[in-house]
Amino acid sequence: MPRHKSAIKRVRQYSRRAEGNKTRLSKVKTLVKKVRSSKSKEEAGVALKNAVKYLDQLGAKGTIHKNNASNQKSRLTKFVNKLK
Repeated sequence: MPRHKSAIKRVRQYSRRAEGNKTRLSKVKTLVKKVRSSKSKEEAGVALKNAVKYLDQLGAKGTIHKNNASNQKSRLTKFVNKLK
């Protein structure tokens, strides 16, 4: 356990951030699943738009790396383009 006042504060901050990141990562997984489970191209296009927007936000905030967000967007776009 931390003993210094600043270290105690850091523990509080990290736990708060971790909780927020957990929520955000869960949401992005859900959005990606919606794209992957889409049967029609129109439905997938709408889901892709939402997923891409959220991935960009997470990449900009640093929750996930920008390249990770970019790679996921690319894979999802390829998937949607293959649909008929």
